[in-house]
Amino acid sequence: MARKSDYGNDSISMLKGADRVRKRPAVIFGSDDLEGCIHSFFEILSNSIDEAREGHGKQIIVTRFKDGSLQVEDFGRGIPLDYNPKEERYNWELVYCELYAGAKYDNNSLGDYEYSLGLNGLGACATQYSSEFFEVTVMRDKTKYSLSFRKGEPVGELIKEPYRFNRTGTIQRWKPDPEVFTDTVIPFERLQDIVKKQSVVNGGIEFILKDEITGSEESFLCPDGIKGYCDELNDMKGFTETYFFDGEEKGRDADDRPIYKVKAEVAFCFNNSVNELQYFHNSSFLEHGGSPDKAVKSAFVSEIDKQIKARDKYKSNESKIKFEDVQDSLILISSTFSTQTSYENQTKKAINNKFIQEFMTDLIRKHLEIWFIENKALGDKVVEQILVNKRSRENAEKTRINIKKQLSGKIDINNRIKKFVDCRSKDTDKRELYIVEGDSALGSVKLGRDAEFQGVMPVRGKILNCLKADYATIFKSEIITDLVKVLGCGVEISNKHSKDMSAFNLDMLRWNKVIICTDADVDGFQIRTLILAMIYRLMPTLIEKGYVYIAESPLFEITLHKKGKNAGEETYFAFNEKEKAEILEKLGDNANITLQRSKGLGENEPEMMWQTTMNPKTRRLIKVTPEDAKKTADVFDLLLGDNLQGRKQHIEEDGHLYLDMLDVG
Repeated sequence: MARKSDYGNDSISMLKGADRVRKRPAVIFGSDDLEGCIHSFFEILSNSIDEAREGHGKQIIVTRFKDGSLQVEDFGRGIPLDYNPKEERYNWELVYCELYAGAKYDNNSLGDYEYSLGLNGLGACATQYSSEFFEVTVMRDKTKYSLSFRKGEPVGELIKEPYRFNRTGTIQRWKPDPEVFTDTVIPFERLQDIVKKQSVVNGGIEFILKDEITGSEESFLCPDGIKGYCDELNDMKGFTETYFFDGEEKGRDADDRPIYKVKAEVAFCFNNSVNELQYFHNSSFLEHGGSPDKAVKSAFVSEIDKQIKARDKYKSNESKIKFEDVQDSLILISSTFSTQTSYENQTKKAINNKFIQEFMTDLIRKHLEIWFIENKALGDKVVEQILVNKRSRENAEKTRINIKKQLSGKIDINNRIKKFVDCRSKDTDKRELYIVEGDSALGSVKLGRDAEFQGVMPVRGKILNCLKADYATIFKSEIITDLVKVLGCGVEISNKHSKDMSAFNLDMLRWNKVIICTDADVDGFQIRTLILAMIYRLMPTLIEKGYVYIAESPLFEITLHKKGKNAGEETYFAFNEKEKAEILEKLGDNANITLQRSKGLGENEPEMMWQTTMNPKTRRLIKVTPEDAKKTADVFDLLLGDNLQGRKQHIEEDGHLYLDMLDVG
């Protein structure tokens, strides 16, 4: 048997049959999660849409059954399943058991499907391969064909029965396999959204959606296509009505590429309450756009910039508009079809045809110019609104840049903040800040940390009680201002004393976790409380949003001294009295052990610091999550504020609960 490290000629293997999809579903469907499962459904729906759009049937029925299976029924010509003399195989094998087999490879030569959503001959086969079961019923040529599969393999033979009705079409029912997809329960709302969108871009085709679970049945028919959909989104709130236009052209993506046909429909309006951009190609929703998106951005920016200049609306030396200024007030739906399409991948979420982009850019620019000519007053209003959007964006950007400058300009934290130790990673989703007490703790924590993502900030001496001190005193404290600068997010107050501190912006927080790490003694608890009080008063959002943590330090260190063959020492850490008792009981009464209260952080070995306090896999963190701000304020005020009588009563009633924290030995 070859060792694992051997790499020879027999190391290369090939996936065959259904395993090509079942073991690597993301290659075909984009992922192996719910999105991939939904895409497998859309592959089957697409084939029925292609039939209906070619004029074969005007209705498609989608059903979700109680067992989680799905069914798509159409009234097209019916998928040919019988023997294919040209390929010398049955068509059902080609359609459902062979990747890259289908009837849509000759679209540009007036094949069976001129404008086809499916192109690669992958969808039906891949969905069949990825299903727990897959059943096909076809009516054509006065014959009813039936076929079944289980987990990608055919069950029985192709069944043929005489069928005396004139009805033709295909019914496909299948259940996505949980062995292939991590999530196979498609929410009904997603099915509704898909079917709704398809009714929009395939005007005149009725989609019926049935749900056996709820017993509901809905019909989706949009005879006005994307114009009707744009009207619906506009909902009488826009300041212009929907403008619709279309066009058709032939061209090629490069001199050495074939000529193909493109047709496009575009509907748009301007609206200050709603903005929406949706692109469809061969009825597939282009989530990431590609060529149509580039065309829309180029055409709208170019033409509206021209209109602003023609009206002399730019201020002196004012910069040109950007598409985001237009998009803030734009609803646009486009639907394109082409006889050749370059999708970015099998999931069809973007296209990159050069000619489609050029054709659409020219078409949109030309019709937008016509719209401005025919709608002079509305055009003035649109121009004014887009300039308002632009200037608002620029003011917001200036504010954001000023905050960033304040943070980065005043806070060269690596050089200007004493003792602060940064980490290497710049990814704020990974970075952790340990706030520790004193230089001695800094040393052990610095040596015990993972320098890739853990930074350390020491607090030198006792921090101010921020609940009692006024802002002038707070912002004169170097400890506090240094902490604020290291955190990076600014403070949530605004007065003359905080002018050197930037305004609070959670996006500028440099850390994913802010971890307070102090000794497990009275002084340590007090420092922890004072740091929490500071965060609570100056930047309470950090607590509310769950960024602040307390690192638990062990109270006891229990060392087991072993003799004989296994001589040596084993160390156990207990974080409370209960754990100490459990460990002692586990080791037994006769064990040779040493028990001591855990040392201060500064006396710990780096390995112990990593194991007990800093290793994400073994440490214990308490997330600071106050039930509400008032409760937190009341507790802080009781312990640190001016409520002397309340604190006295608290000590009298509850002080005995904390006696074990005192170092009385």
